Amino acid sequence: MNRETDFLIGLQRATARPTTLAWARGLSHAGEHAAAWLAVAATGVAVDHGRRREWARAGAAVFVAHALSVVVKRVARRVRPVHDDLATHVSTPSRWSFPSSHATSTTTTAIVFAPLLGRWTALLSPMMAWSRMLLGVHYPSDVLAGTALGAAVGIISERRRTEAAR
Repeated sequence: MNRETDFLIGLQRATARPTTLAWARGLSHAGEHAAAWLAVAATGVAVDHGRRREWARAGAAVFVAHALSVVVKRVARRVRPVHDDLATHVSTPSRWSFPSSHATSTTTTAIVFAPLLGRWTALLSPMMAWSRMLLGVHYPSDVLAGTALGAAVGIISERRRTEAAR
């Protein structure tokens, strides 16, 4: 057993309750393939005519972030956490864990949606990272790497947006 597995087991013992697990599963399902974030962007394009271009740019950034994480995941081929004392509380589309695609796309979402929805979106990233570990499907380094990748994509997207606005 390694330190990351020890951490996950401790996290589950400390915080896995029916309510927290239900909440984490809901967040996990929303973030699957970045579907909820892409749906929000598509809705913005459809209904917010004055900011249609900004919503499309935000959706594109989320899509790119998710795609990049999938490519890295397939190259890295790190197997998801497995241990007798660690429960897996949600199904996953693959056995690869590094980086967390949920953390990647959600962090990008938090950054690129902030100008459109407000800074409260910053809460999304740590909540998603915690949920992926609570559910037993990612190591801490998976969510940290996903968060870093998602932040890079989000920051690049926002820099391009602000440069284009000048």
